[in-house]
Amino acid sequence: MLAVQNKPGLNGNPASGLFHKETFWKRVRVDFKKNKYIYLIGSPVIIWYIIFHYIPMYGAIIAFKDFNPADGIWGSAWIGFKNFTDFFKSFYFFRLLKNTILLSIYGLIFTFPAPIILALLLNELRSVFYKRIVQTITYVPHFISIVVICGMIVNFIKQDGVITVLLTALGGENQNLLLNANLFRPIYIISEIWQQVGWSSIIYLAALTSVDPELYESARMDGAGRWRQTWSITIPGILPTIMILLILRIGALMNVGFEKVMLLYNPSIYITADVISTFVYRRGVLEASYSYASAVGLFNSIVSCLLVVAANKLSRTATETSLW
Repeated sequence: MLAVQNKPGLNGNPASGLFHKETFWKRVRVDFKKNKYIYLIGSPVIIWYIIFHYIPMYGAIIAFKDFNPADGIWGSAWIGFKNFTDFFKSFYFFRLLKNTILLSIYGLIFTFPAPIILALLLNELRSVFYKRIVQTITYVPHFISIVVICGMIVNFIKQDGVITVLLTALGGENQNLLLNANLFRPIYIISEIWQQVGWSSIIYLAALTSVDPELYESARMDGAGRWRQTWSITIPGILPTIMILLILRIGALMNVGFEKVMLLYNPSIYITADVISTFVYRRGVLEASYSYASAVGLFNSIVSCLLVVAANKLSRTATETSLW
């Protein structure tokens, strides 16, 4: 009788929370001892994230202050949400939000499906030699520095560039394409597909190897053609991978590639090219408006976090696949 009464968490005992807590930490200790070498291998990544991602979050406080480097973070005066309201009321708010969202949505519509389509096409090839050639050609742009990539784009589409000359011969206007605000988004998206389609297809090719070949044999016996096999077997087989990557991509909708935009845009096309990340750079680094830039960046991060949570919930409801 006494032995039963001394056990915490039984029969509605209030100590049940303590019991579960002790059980949790016991499992943690057992798991750590069992996989200590895996934890050791992963520790540099964990430490890197702590140092460069979590500790700097302390600096987000300046978004609510009139930050003065001489006074320090805590010595600067509190101004509450003034930086946020100034940004929301500014002329730039809707332009930046529109440009960021449009570039992200275009990327989601055109850039995200491109590696899936490439992986499906490569999966249909029977010639291993030809398949490796195509893979090598499509992988190469990913390994070229973004600075070099942007330099190539600028040279190709300037007034006497190769692409501009070709378009002029086909009846287009002879102009520097990067001075036309309406052409920035197509240039950005097309170059992004060219640069990332091969590398991004690797994970889908890996996922395709997990599809059971017997399913294809059964489908062929039932008279299914290649298109029906792809639609009914291949795509459902890699759907969990697609959904996980889609959730991550939606979470990054507000984080359009800062380096590429900054290297390609110029003041004459700010109306379509300027995004939140480049605006934060100009206001925070070039104009030394640290508090204002921090507020804009924090707003961007909060929206991204909400998008991840919403996308994860929708994916879990629709496909039973989610990050958590």
